[in-house]
Amino acid sequence: MSIVVTGATGHLGRLVVEGLLEKVPADQVVAVVRNKEKAADLAARGVRIAVADYNAPETFGSVFSAGDRVLLISGNEFDKGRVAQHKVVLDAARAAGVALFAYTSAPGTLTAALADDHRGTEAAILESGVTYALLRNGWYNENYTENLAPVLEHGAVVQAAGEGRISAASRADYAAAAVAVLTGEGHENKTYELGGDTAFSFAEYAAAVAQASGKEIVYNAVPAETFKGILTGAGLPAPFAEILAGVDVSIEKGELIVDSGDLSRLTGRPTTPIAESVAAALKG
Repeated sequence: MSIVVTGATGHLGRLVVEGLLEKVPADQVVAVVRNKEKAADLAARGVRIAVADYNAPETFGSVFSAGDRVLLISGNEFDKGRVAQHKVVLDAARAAGVALFAYTSAPGTLTAALADDHRGTEAAILESGVTYALLRNGWYNENYTENLAPVLEHGAVVQAAGEGRISAASRADYAAAAVAVLTGEGHENKTYELGGDTAFSFAEYAAAVAQASGKEIVYNAVPAETFKGILTGAGLPAPFAEILAGVDVSIEKGELIVDSGDLSRLTGRPTTPIAESVAAALKG
């Protein structure tokens, strides 16, 4: 039995692999990557590397074996039909007879367009008949803390979320939850709503940045159309800017408040507060 992680050299994937290496022998971990060179460090530690691409179904033909536990980390190619990409992995896993198929999804409360691909993938998983675990990840602290440069430069957090609150947690928290599911028992056919223990507003986020940086930082709430213009002006493709603005609209509606407690229960520890992630990001 192997534990197979797709997107293993991505931000979340690497954290999952690191967590697995603390719990199981390296030769039980299979890292699925598109670029073998990017996984050279993992291979050197004994992790088995499989080269496969969501856009090339034939490359997944020999990735999985009967009894494997699989984590499908959702793809980030928003313009290439993510549901079809995910079904490539799902179909190969089902054909091989894997024991568990886990998928990083989005909160069930989220109605923004970002959730459409996740709902489509979840439907395909349920229809396939595989034994599944749906990890409905909330927003990551790093979605904000990795983009602090313009905040510090302009002295403002600019979002289109009004007074909405968000239950974010660190990427490491979500990775730890995935590791718990992949290495633990009793997670078959379960759906977990994952989010931070404490929700925050963007005014509170701005205050956390101000405290950690020693600079005056304000929260500037703007309309969604204005926010889209700011994002495209910063170089983001218009479709992706539309998705991010849509998420902010959902935040304003309270759709990214996750109060299930599932994340801290799975990891056995409190989730990472936004202020802690801000401080870590500023230390660099």
